[in-house]
Amino acid sequence: MRKKTRILVVDDELSIRISLSELLRRDGHMVDVAENAGPGLEMLKAQSFDLLIVDIKMPGMDGLEMLKLVREEDPDVPVVMMTAYGSIDSAVKAMKLGAVDYVVKPFDPMEIGILIKRILDDRIMKREYELLKHQVKACGSYGPMIGRSTGMLKLFELIEDVSATDSVLLISGESGTGKEVLARAIHEKSDRSDGLFVGVNFGAFTESLLESELFGYEKGAFTGAESAKQGLLESAAGGTLFLDEIGDASPKMQIDLLRVLQERKFRRVGGVRDVQADFRVLAATNRDLEQAVAKGVFRQDLYYRLNVVQMHIPPLRERKEDIQALAEHFLEKLRVRLNKKTKAISPEAMQLMLNHDWPGNVRELENAIERALVVGKSKRIMPGDLPMALHKPGGIPADETLDSWEKCYIGQKLEQYEWNISRTAQALKIDRGTLYSKIEKYGLSRE
Repeated sequence: MRKKTRILVVDDELSIRISLSELLRRDGHMVDVAENAGPGLEMLKAQSFDLLIVDIKMPGMDGLEMLKLVREEDPDVPVVMMTAYGSIDSAVKAMKLGAVDYVVKPFDPMEIGILIKRILDDRIMKREYELLKHQVKACGSYGPMIGRSTGMLKLFELIEDVSATDSVLLISGESGTGKEVLARAIHEKSDRSDGLFVGVNFGAFTESLLESELFGYEKGAFTGAESAKQGLLESAAGGTLFLDEIGDASPKMQIDLLRVLQERKFRRVGGVRDVQADFRVLAATNRDLEQAVAKGVFRQDLYYRLNVVQMHIPPLRERKEDIQALAEHFLEKLRVRLNKKTKAISPEAMQLMLNHDWPGNVRELENAIERALVVGKSKRIMPGDLPMALHKPGGIPADETLDSWEKCYIGQKLEQYEWNISRTAQALKIDRGTLYSKIEKYGLSRE
């Protein structure tokens, strides 16, 4: 669904403001009005508009003067000028100053509706073209994956090699490095790209729910199973099955998965017949599975089945030469989605990003850019727009009390492990109950 467009109408005649507002709102637009150029320019500074409709003849600052200032404040916003019959020369001047079109009073409601639709459609197409152009430029990498570091360039070469095969792949890397993005890139490059990419996160479900989601179930298999349901394995037929956080799989689930990988068939929960499985398997983990095998918490035979080809995504702190390209990519992508005017990152803000260790990796960087766009008021991202964690090495809080340090550190770990309570508690070497108490004490939340 396309988001509503916001239009600003600037005219000193109350009747024009009322009639034009009603007309535009009936067409589904959000409308703000101003009685002259002064408040109109203030509104433009306070928020973004998709279109301005400005009367040329107004007391005080006229429409042409306002148009010049608008072009300085926001060169991209389309402006339609309104003029009375007999003042066409003013409209021609307005076009030379950068107006996209003009309408003559009294205007035909249908004609102005068609004109505005055409202008807004052109604006959307221009935005999409700019985003596409940026994405093509960013492909000094591999599709959605961006990087010029040695580690990433080697990874891109490996993608080319493995995409043409049907081999099982094991993708390793810390949380937030982009394991699913890599898996999707391989799927899109493969011969199975016409099929579905089906992902399942083993850390997000209980064992019983995961079993029914993955394998599906027959009618009456358990209480509430009023009809049969196809599982994710069947949905992935002809495509790619992505097993995310495979290191979190329970012992029973590991046995079930081993059978799927060995025999390429499975049974629905409550079923009596085998279902053939035709999909490619890509698995991902942020754990050291060799260490998990040594400890006896992960099956060695399943590990060997998964680890046919291993691909490792280096953490962002080991490829800092990629930070600027990634930050600029996220800025371009997010400013279009958020409809923001910010087009650059200040050198001071970029230096903060280069100095940061990014425990949350690429995901943390994207969140930092989004946060900066939401709170920032300038046309460049400034240091103050970035999260607090970037302002001191290691994210030391400005209030250096012990509680502030602990709150900041626990918050970073929760983000690093995507709010997985068990893994965060394990990393902090405390039990789950203590971690829950700390979260409540400090008022931490995922938002």
